[in-house]
Amino acid sequence: MKKILAPVFAIILMVACSKEKKNLHITGNIDGLKKGTLYLQKIDSSAFVIVDSMVVDGDANFDFNIFIESPQMIYLALEKEDGIKNNDLLEIFAEPGEMTVNTTRNYFIAEAKIEGSESHRRYKEYRDMISKFNDRNLNYLKESVEASKKGDSATFDSLQNESDKNAKRRYLYTLNFILNNKDSYLAPYLALTETYNARLKYLDSINNSLTEEVAKSKYGKELDEYIKTIREQNKENDSIQE
Repeated sequence: MKKILAPVFAIILMVACSKEKKNLHITGNIDGLKKGTLYLQKIDSSAFVIVDSMVVDGDANFDFNIFIESPQMIYLALEKEDGIKNNDLLEIFAEPGEMTVNTTRNYFIAEAKIEGSESHRRYKEYRDMISKFNDRNLNYLKESVEASKKGDSATFDSLQNESDKNAKRRYLYTLNFILNNKDSYLAPYLALTETYNARLKYLDSINNSLTEEVAKSKYGKELDEYIKTIREQNKENDSIQE
């Protein structure tokens, strides 16, 4: 009897665990999409991994239930019926709970409205400001090309100088944003993706400023491990030079 019940209990336990692990519910609609495939992805070991997917054939409403260990970046990839795979990739800084994502087929990223995540709200705030820095740099680049064509070296050098200043301001903005949002799960993520090449003392400052809850999150632990790796590499380099 015990031999019979053991597998049954194991199956029940597996089902219960699988239900418990689905802590993020994402629903939404892609207006104007008639046919295509929607992929929910995450990054694992520097590679995109498909967590779930849905084929759209007339009804563009979607419903995903997944598990995330803590707030993290996930992605909605849209493969339209145009022969181009995953030609739209929408970033979502997800948090456990209920989230909604509504957008359109033609402007999948630009018109996306994402609700249910404070981390994503702050990420959008950050990206909006970074876009301004990027647009400014693009203008400098265009003007530099024109100056180069005309042989105007003085203007070219001046624009290059302004571009360098803009890049520095962008970098400083990111560092300040991270330190001003030390209570956000976004802080260690930005440190890992935007300021990973910063001096060790700056990374230490960021790491030490994180709240306990954020430090124990997915990106908080990854940042701590990254800093330990950098510190060990620096020690090895110092010993080689000696």
